[in-house]
Amino acid sequence: MKFPPAIAPRPGHILHRFANPGRFLRLASVVQPYLTGIALVLVGIGLGWGLFIAPGDRFQHDAMRIIYIHVPAAWLASSGYFGLAICSILSLVWRHKLADLAAAEISPVGAAITALALVTGSIWGKPMWGAWWVWDARLTSVLVLFFLYLGHIALVRAFDDPERGQRAGAILALVGVVNLPIIKFSVDWWNTLHQPASITLSGSASMDPGILWPLLLSAAGFSLGFAALVMARLRAAVMEWRIRGLLLTRTREAG
Repeated sequence: MKFPPAIAPRPGHILHRFANPGRFLRLASVVQPYLTGIALVLVGIGLGWGLFIAPGDRFQHDAMRIIYIHVPAAWLASSGYFGLAICSILSLVWRHKLADLAAAEISPVGAAITALALVTGSIWGKPMWGAWWVWDARLTSVLVLFFLYLGHIALVRAFDDPERGQRAGAILALVGVVNLPIIKFSVDWWNTLHQPASITLSGSASMDPGILWPLLLSAAGFSLGFAALVMARLRAAVMEWRIRGLLLTRTREAG
């Protein structure tokens, strides 16, 4: 479909429309409570089902029940960083202020969820491998991801000029994307202690449905909770940015 020249949409115009801070605040104020509520319900059902009702594993017994926390956290560690990279692209290419603010708020939440994945992985690994930590390819690459998150947090706040920090953080986030396929395929590329993926897009899941369904519910709840937490932090950051702008304007006018 062709648009008349006067109303033909321009990619930059569309992106600016959806990245408008005021429009985001109005949308987030409606969406965030629903995200939070649904997330709490799904996490409650998923964890309750998985920890107290679902069958134990034939070999790992009840030790595997930490899967309902560890696996969603591990998924979100990588997907959160992917979201950080997308915001970084929008920042570097289209200079969207909302993308800069979103990136700054994603990285602390991503670092926390990555730390949770590492801690729960260590707890799970102790009875299975006999050690809290091994320099396994999957574990090491996730540890690198954690340091990338911390590096982004530090770099964004390392400059007196916020824009310089945001540009530097965006570049670091894009460079760190090369670690995501390493995390994903490390168990296929190297001989590791970490088990292969039990759920794939190319085939059926290799686990009992009684374990799979609470895991999927927990993962969905964690994902919505991650989104709700980032949205809440971003709402606060946008309002703080707008207040600072108003105060700066009044200071200039008074001077």
